[in-house]
Amino acid sequence: MDDPIAQLTMLATIFALAIFVGFEIITKVPATLHTPLMSGTNAISGITLVGAVLSVGHAHPFLTGILGFLAVTMATTNVVGGYLVTHRMLGMFRKRI
Repeated sequence: MDDPIAQLTMLATIFALAIFVGFEIITKVPATLHTPLMSGTNAISGITLVGAVLSVGHAHPFLTGILGFLAVTMATTNVVGGYLVTHRMLGMFRKRI
């Protein structure tokens, strides 16, 4: 596929399908499974963060550096937010003294 329009169409289709499937899966998760799944998601986001940092470190073109920086920023936000949500949910199960 050397046609850039065909590649863009294919990538946009995959992205749209991923959004739809992700939304359907997330809405079907019961509340009791949310915390264990968040822990797994945090681990995956940590791996994404390592990959983004490596991408920024080896960035030669200007656009690659910008996209790598955005990836690091978003992955960091996702990891920190995931841990905050997990901490808050686990706090709901603690005994009050």
